[in-house]
Amino acid sequence: QKAETKEEFVKVRRRDLERLTTEVMQLRDFLPKIINGDILGTFQKLDAIESNMEKKEEEIEELKMDCEHFRARLETAQADCMREKKEKLDLRQQLNEAKQQLLQQAEYCTEMGAAVCTLLWGVSSNEEAVKTLLGGSKAVKFFTITAQTMESFVKSLSEDMKQQDLDSDENQFVLALAGIVTNVAALACGREFLVSSSRELLDTMMHLLGDLKPGVCTKFKVLMLMSLYNVSINLRGLKYISENPGFIPLLWWLLN
Repeated sequence: QKAETKEEFVKVRRRDLERLTTEVMQLRDFLPKIINGDILGTFQKLDAIESNMEKKEEEIEELKMDCEHFRARLETAQADCMREKKEKLDLRQQLNEAKQQLLQQAEYCTEMGAAVCTLLWGVSSNEEAVKTLLGGSKAVKFFTITAQTMESFVKSLSEDMKQQDLDSDENQFVLALAGIVTNVAALACGREFLVSSSRELLDTMMHLLGDLKPGVCTKFKVLMLMSLYNVSINLRGLKYISENPGFIPLLWWLLN
């Protein structure tokens, strides 16, 4: 037997049916357009995202390259810094060695100067030897250096110095120089030479007598006073010394 089927019917007004039909037709026309537009927009967004990702990857690669570049520069700078440190250490060592050599040379020159001038001090007590000395081409230069050496020696003395090491080469050096000047000034030709050609030495001795404190370098001061006294025997020498405005009061103070 065949099963009987029952068909159900719904009453719809013609106007509603027509409107429904119209809406279905409109959906059939517009739905593909809407769906296609959304898909297209999605693809465009996806392309934009992929493009941005590619740019970001490129930027990351550039940053990596920059990082490698800066790392290489840092390593180079560190190497340069280490090299400069080594060079500075080498230069400092060379400087210390040069200072040591200079100190040794200065000590040698002082020892040699003390020895030679001590010998010359003894020789200068001979009149003929003094005439020979003054007749040489380096006589003026010798007394100029003598003035400079005396001044440097006094400047090197410490402020709180109470006693001078009489056995030191420096002390013996300046004592010998002062002794030579004293012996030269003891002769008429020597006095004339000092007044005419070595007034810088006379000025230096008068100045140093005022700078030296009481009780310091007494023998040195005595030799300078003896030299100035010998020079004052010469009329021109006496006039030159007396024209120094501060020397007479200084001399009076020293004698007292």
